[in-house]
Amino acid sequence: MLAGLPAASAHVEATPDKTAANSYALLTFGIPHGCDKSGTTKMTITLPAELNDAQPTVNPNWTVQKVTEQLPEPKKLDNGTTITKRTSQIVYTAKAPLDPELRDALVLSVKLPDTAGKTLYFPTLQTCEQGQTDWSQIPQEGQDEESLKAPAPSVTVTAAVAGADGHGAHGAVEPAADTTQVASVDDGGAGARSWAGLAAGLAGLVLGGAAFLRSRAKNGSGTATR
Repeated sequence: MLAGLPAASAHVEATPDKTAANSYALLTFGIPHGCDKSGTTKMTITLPAELNDAQPTVNPNWTVQKVTEQLPEPKKLDNGTTITKRTSQIVYTAKAPLDPELRDALVLSVKLPDTAGKTLYFPTLQTCEQGQTDWSQIPQEGQDEESLKAPAPSVTVTAAVAGADGHGAHGAVEPAADTTQVASVDDGGAGARSWAGLAAGLAGLVLGGAAFLRSRAKNGSGTATR
């Protein structure tokens, strides 16, 4: 098992932060050593047909661009809009060749399809100063991916999470609070403060009246003595 670890870690792999169907996920593509000890200059990531777009994350060591393609026929999306083009590739170009002894990571934000159990493959072409490695092999049914020399990075979609709105990775607006309940709580607090103020006022009035009566009584007693 340990003997197989170095080979596996040398592959280009896509590590998702989530895999739930119909959710937004961040896919981190780890760049392994260069092509036979040659520095990496470009990474071309091909999106599977199930995805219409991807948002690349800025990496200060690379420039990035989207490559689009014309669809054979218009495609209607779940939100009712129709598209005639899709993003087919994301191309990262190194500002300086990546040392083959170092690693880097490229991150894409994608909307996973609503197809639990589906494995998405992202064929990736690693171009180096000398040569290139085409990480595009897809295992046949029943074939072990580890048996492939240059497997394509992949992500397997899992069952949707109940109650999820699918916008977590894009800062979805939280549902508004129940205004009826909030108003009820606020009124209760105001009522309590109102009763407390009224009680304090009555107590002050009573004390003030008692003091006034004592003062009158004292003054009246003094006058009678004179």
